[in-house]
Amino acid sequence: MRDGSIIKTRWAKALLVFGFWTLVGLAFASQYYISMARADNPVTWGHALSWTLADWYVFAVLSFPVIFLARRFRFESATWVRSVAVHGSACLLFSLSYMALRALVAQSQSGLGGQPVSFTAAFKVLLLKTWHFNLLIYWVIVSVSYAFEYYRKFQERELQALELEKRLTEAKLHALRMQLNPHFLFNTLHAISSLMHRDVEAADRMITRLSDLLRLTLESADSQEVPLKQELEALQSYLDIEQIRFGDRLALRWEIAPDTLEARVPNLILQPLVENAIHHGIGPHARAGRIELTAQHEHGRLRLEVRDNGSGLAGNAAPEEGVGLSNTRARLAQLYGPEHRFELANAPAGGLVVRLTIPFLIDQAATGPAIGR
Repeated sequence: MRDGSIIKTRWAKALLVFGFWTLVGLAFASQYYISMARADNPVTWGHALSWTLADWYVFAVLSFPVIFLARRFRFESATWVRSVAVHGSACLLFSLSYMALRALVAQSQSGLGGQPVSFTAAFKVLLLKTWHFNLLIYWVIVSVSYAFEYYRKFQERELQALELEKRLTEAKLHALRMQLNPHFLFNTLHAISSLMHRDVEAADRMITRLSDLLRLTLESADSQEVPLKQELEALQSYLDIEQIRFGDRLALRWEIAPDTLEARVPNLILQPLVENAIHHGIGPHARAGRIELTAQHEHGRLRLEVRDNGSGLAGNAAPEEGVGLSNTRARLAQLYGPEHRFELANAPAGGLVVRLTIPFLIDQAATGPAIGR
């Protein structure tokens, strides 16, 4: 299969070369036809085409060894002397070869036209008319070959750079996730440790929920993006843990549009946002707290919001971002670049709202009812 592909590629290149020389021949044929007509010595279009294409098809045949030499002997700093010597000799041989081949073709053409010309006579005419022109054509072929080769290498470097950039991005995202996972794991273990001294059953339930959360996390460990419904499943396991910890002090409300359930979101992107809302919006207060999560599809964008009823930001002060939020911001920048928005602001009714907007991309048709709590 691979050999067949190589053969096809070589034939395609050969056809491309002959196509190029055909276009050049057609251009010169039309010029020859018009100039002879204006000189009151008109020729038929067939005559102009046959003689002109014969000229350029000989160049086409000879261009293949020239291309080979151009690739084999490059004008590089370490080998330029040898390359000059090789190409200097080759261009002379190229010109002689052209005149010999073209003289043979001219001899055949003149015989068919009823006015035979000997090989020697045709060669002498070509020597006078085309010697220096042939040398020029040789160096044009070499130059064009180099241009195509440099363009090919430029494309390869572009592809390599894109591949390296992709790998670097994946490595950065992986490193960020490795920072994020221990972050909420240690917080949960701390909460379990606190419960062990006052409510063993609650601590046992929390360990069970933590086991579920770790299982979901490991199942999607290799995925940078997951469907929103899978992200919500992992978030539910985390919230079950926090519900055990805070009891009636934590109220949850979800408003998830049905058409957003299959939208792709960064893996474990909601957990640090909800954790931040619980830690800053509910933890410092003795009163009951409320966390609201919404997901909406708006004009090709997915908007996710996490809202709490805590104290919000003091005045116009910039929010303090811990490991969770800073990693979230970095992951979004790596995954979406300028195609995302990540905002923290005071909600009109009090508390803080974290708004995340990313491109709306679907893995498969969205199904299922809206999720609400």
